[in-house]
Amino acid sequence: MRAALVQLNSSDDPEANLVETLLRLDDAVAGGAEFVLTPEVTNCVSTSRTRQSAVLRTEAEDPTLAGLRDAVARHGVHVLIGSLALKLGRDETRFVNRSFLLYPDGSVAARYDKIHMFDVEVSETETYRESSAYRPGDQALLADVNGVRIGLTICYDLRFPMLYGALAQAGAQILTVPSAFSPATGPGHWETLLRARAIENGAFVLAPAQTGRHAATRGRVRETYGHSLAVGPWGNVLADAGSPPGVTFVDLRLADVDDARRRIPSLSHERPFRKPDA
Repeated sequence: MRAALVQLNSSDDPEANLVETLLRLDDAVAGGAEFVLTPEVTNCVSTSRTRQSAVLRTEAEDPTLAGLRDAVARHGVHVLIGSLALKLGRDETRFVNRSFLLYPDGSVAARYDKIHMFDVEVSETETYRESSAYRPGDQALLADVNGVRIGLTICYDLRFPMLYGALAQAGAQILTVPSAFSPATGPGHWETLLRARAIENGAFVLAPAQTGRHAATRGRVRETYGHSLAVGPWGNVLADAGSPPGVTFVDLRLADVDDARRRIPSLSHERPFRKPDA
């Protein structure tokens, strides 16, 4: 399987972001990709609730989803929209951070809502309270791409290994981690955690990312780490996109999953245990 990781520098303007994403999708298809993955919040990177309220739409009304579905139907490839920031409706003031797997006919094959919320103080100047703006999901999800089982996650989920273990034990051969990773933690944590999740589960890990300084019409300007990464089931880095926006290709040999799990069958060795007393 040839996969393409799309690395974006999305702004807080969904219309402009869609134009760029469609161009990158064209590049990925021209390069022979069968499975194309975009990063977290493909449609809008923003720290401003008022800006988000002004430009975000519900799933049914979202122009990014509609535009990508039309493009996918023309190209005939599988696409993982890493995530879209979406409104939920009148009764919910928070947004949702939702991945979409699109079939080659443009239909929605699967939806995954980010489970773990990024509520952290990375530094004195960099604080996030994602749970105040987004409603978390509560359902782990497997999907299918040409008979290959895909486990869907988003960004901060990466720090919760039990989620990935559950996906792998349910049959996931590829784990997806679309992200908008902080440059404060990226150099020390990004590659290390992605390689750990691959090694622990004997699975491919595909992590398309946002990168650079993100133009904003309102609110604090956000920066992200980039370095979209593909990791093999043995923990070897197959591709690293570096910092520029663009498309990175990687050819996946799915037999490597079976080989890694045969050599280190840790998924079948898990045992129940009693937690320590507090």
